[in-house]
Amino acid sequence: MIVRQLSECEKTERRVVSPDGKWQSVRMLLKGDDMGYSFHITTIFAGEECQFHYQNHFESVFCMEGEGEIESREDGKVYPITPGTLYNLNEHDRHTLRAFKELKLACVFNPPVTGKEVHNKDGAYELVD
Repeated sequence: MIVRQLSECEKTERRVVSPDGKWQSVRMLLKGDDMGYSFHITTIFAGEECQFHYQNHFESVFCMEGEGEIESREDGKVYPITPGTLYNLNEHDRHTLRAFKELKLACVFNPPVTGKEVHNKDGAYELVD
């Protein structure tokens, strides 16, 4: 059984802050935990806009706090994000995430990340063996 506290994970290398300071991600469950997915609590800071394209991963995201929107860069559709919203990037969707108020998001990645990944120029994580 794996039991971890968010407050403790935030004090370790599991807390990753983007180089541009737009978001932070606390990676509570990683590839090394052998669960087949990783689990993160991600914060997108108020007023920020982030472009992502997870070409190598599927991601499911549940909004716990905040207000924002996600825009599909495939078809231009915009969806509001408020507490209780779940969105799933089931087609490796290119997307833009905007935080009007600080967003606190629970995220699941498949395949799992190792915890050391950084976004490449396309907004994706590379696969790590």
